[in-house]
Amino acid sequence: MRIGVLGTGMVGQAIATKLVQLGHEVRMGSRQAGNEHAVAWAGTAGEGASEGSFADAAAFGELIVHCTAGMHSLAALGEAGVANLAGKVLIDLANPLDFSGGMPPTLAVSNTDSLGEQIQSTFPNTKVVKSLNTMNCQLMVDPASVSGDHVVFVAGEDGGAKQQVSDLLQSFGWPPHRIVDLGGIRAARGTEMYLPLWLNLFGALGTGHFNIGLMHAEA
Repeated sequence: MRIGVLGTGMVGQAIATKLVQLGHEVRMGSRQAGNEHAVAWAGTAGEGASEGSFADAAAFGELIVHCTAGMHSLAALGEAGVANLAGKVLIDLANPLDFSGGMPPTLAVSNTDSLGEQIQSTFPNTKVVKSLNTMNCQLMVDPASVSGDHVVFVAGEDGGAKQQVSDLLQSFGWPPHRIVDLGGIRAARGTEMYLPLWLNLFGALGTGHFNIGLMHAEA
């Protein structure tokens, strides 16, 4: 599959590298073609890796993975282009973390809205699925690196899109019973608002390499 990955940071590089390893053709997008981080990644990731602008990556991809910083996500997706995103599944990994007041960051949007919902409403012809935003990037692509039945969430309006994302997650190593469908894109409010707790746990544990497990009584 041809996949466009928007974002050149740690998350974008981890996801893009895994996708290339799985045999996909991957184009990493940034604000301008020739971004030094994207060029360096494309030069080492292997056959099938390329780079370009946000618009280049979005036009190239049959599926889009959105990994830009949450405060700039809508602008980045605007540069990717409405037409280039239309009709496609977009996996949104971003969190609306606002670092303008220093550490710890706050959420730029919460309670009555979410970044996932804003992306879906801004690009109504794109099938937005919120996922993978509740863990660090190493764990996203290597779930076996943490033991136990920890889980990954998906949320979105289109059932077929969520199934496509679930299939991709399984190729990353997530067993089907550990992929939890939270329903519509409104559920992104909850997964994004988990980030303040995630940051506290990071501080308490001294590592970001952990995840959520669900234990519940049988119905």
